[in-house]
Amino acid sequence: MNEPDSAPVGAKPAPSNLVMRVLAALVLAPLAIAIAYAGGWLWALFVTLVSIGLFAEWLMVVGAGSAALTGAGTVVIAMMGASVVFGALKTSVVTGLIGGALVTLIARGKFLWAASGFAYAAAALLASILLRKDLVNGFSALMFVLLVVWATDIGGYFAGRSIGGPKLLPRVSPKKTWAGALGGFAASLAVAAGFAACGIGKAVPLLLVGAVLSVVSQLGDLFESAVKRRFGVKDSSHLIPGHGGLLDRLDGFVAAILAAWIIGFLRHGVHSAGSGLMVW
Repeated sequence: MNEPDSAPVGAKPAPSNLVMRVLAALVLAPLAIAIAYAGGWLWALFVTLVSIGLFAEWLMVVGAGSAALTGAGTVVIAMMGASVVFGALKTSVVTGLIGGALVTLIARGKFLWAASGFAYAAAALLASILLRKDLVNGFSALMFVLLVVWATDIGGYFAGRSIGGPKLLPRVSPKKTWAGALGGFAASLAVAAGFAACGIGKAVPLLLVGAVLSVVSQLGDLFESAVKRRFGVKDSSHLIPGHGGLLDRLDGFVAAILAAWIIGFLRHGVHSAGSGLMVW
């Protein structure tokens, strides 16, 4: 994200808010990396809890956050996560389909938005766990996605603030600029080049994949901004100091991890998606 959607047009970031953003990132980023490195059930548990949070926040944003709906989605997502970590992918998918139908029935008048939120959270869950499950390149693939998304976010933020200029999509996100989008894109290429320089993948394929993931990440950010604007919401929650909620923080990651898994899956199959993403 180039700049916070909630900031007034033309305003500079408040020092206290920027400090909170940095402090939160300094705590959360190493934690996420450590859990990703551990992998296995710990990563699956972490991703499952985050996915439940994404679904709950989505329901609050669209005005459908009833206890019954949130509870049903929580149970289904937890069952999906448990199934995947124990190698029962088909069971997880079937559980998701049946659970998604149940969520849709409970939502009634908000069924389309509830179903979309459930699909969003479930996709984030499955892609994040399955990409990491690759025993050979799972961790490097996951780190590649994380660092590309973070670089896109940070590069976009500072390029947007320092350069400014024409707006990207003012009706969707008034603060995002073309300079921020290009700055984030350039930062993602630097990450890809860094991986190649360290011998983790070939330069040209990684640059291309990094470019795709950066663009997809920014589109995911804009998608979440459009949903919030549709319902007149500034932040999905105030869970993360300086960042808003999980949806605000992970909108780009959800889109990028899903795209990364699809690329890896198409090249090397379900259980070697990490290698499919990193080895060309």
